[in-house]
Amino acid sequence: MMAFSFCAQAAYPEKPIRIVVGFPPGQATDIIARLAAKKLEEGLNQPVIVENKPGAAGIIGTMDVVRAKPDGYTLLVGSSGTLSINPSLYGDLAYDPLKDLSPIAELSEVPLFLAVNANVPVNNAKEFVEMVKADPTKYNYGSAGSGVTSHLAMELLKHDLGLEMDHIPYKGSPAAVTDLVGGRVTAMVDTGPALIPMAQKGHIKILAVLSDKRVPAQPDVPTLKEAGLGDVLATAWVGLAAPKGTPDEVLQTLYQSLQNNWQSEDVDKVLNGLGSLSVLNSPEEFTRYIESEIKKWKVAVELSGAKVN
Repeated sequence: MMAFSFCAQAAYPEKPIRIVVGFPPGQATDIIARLAAKKLEEGLNQPVIVENKPGAAGIIGTMDVVRAKPDGYTLLVGSSGTLSINPSLYGDLAYDPLKDLSPIAELSEVPLFLAVNANVPVNNAKEFVEMVKADPTKYNYGSAGSGVTSHLAMELLKHDLGLEMDHIPYKGSPAAVTDLVGGRVTAMVDTGPALIPMAQKGHIKILAVLSDKRVPAQPDVPTLKEAGLGDVLATAWVGLAAPKGTPDEVLQTLYQSLQNNWQSEDVDKVLNGLGSLSVLNSPEEFTRYIESEIKKWKVAVELSGAKVN
């Protein structure tokens, strides 16, 4: 019986693996999931199929994985929103990221940038802070919606730097960026894909990145620390997880497959095009990271007053 059990475990995977993404095709999380599927296929010699189940801020797709059999054949590619923000934002969230899922590896960090309208008379983040503090009632900022990462990151920034700015939520980043370009909002925080194209056209100015290092997609943009404004860190991220109860041997097989294939030139090329960075840490490291991120974003949710029931 012991020999039979060992052979069964050693045979994993024996059939195609399904990766669920709680967001539509074409979004950053989906693109990263498809990269991960390709690399897992290379390492495991089995088809890996990506299935999009968008809706309710990633909750629908996440619950599909939470309810799945914990055998390694249904996985989740989730985001910082689904795995670290939703627990504080939703009063009746149907899942607990750490009790109902087993983290496998963080795959990518998606840096957030601070940007202003091109006509705002500042050239760096320090000048921006001084301008806002000089007239606290004059300026506002846009976001992709109440409670989303771009909103909560700006709330952390406001809190840590002592800023007062009115929040104008939009239904998604494109609408918010449009009003940033048009001057109807002064500033916003968002990802590279949302902001970099407008900056390249001269419609907005990117002042800083809210991470601990510069980003290859915008190498001339300093971090807030380099701008003399301290360690205000707010980074979106994407990672791989499995249903709770998935055998450790299976989790390690998946992690080792990524470890052998993930950090490569073709992955870096795609991620850099998204303004993202390649990351790969162990299941234990990813678990600790999610724990710390839940605590950080809980503070941001409380500061923002955002709540969904």
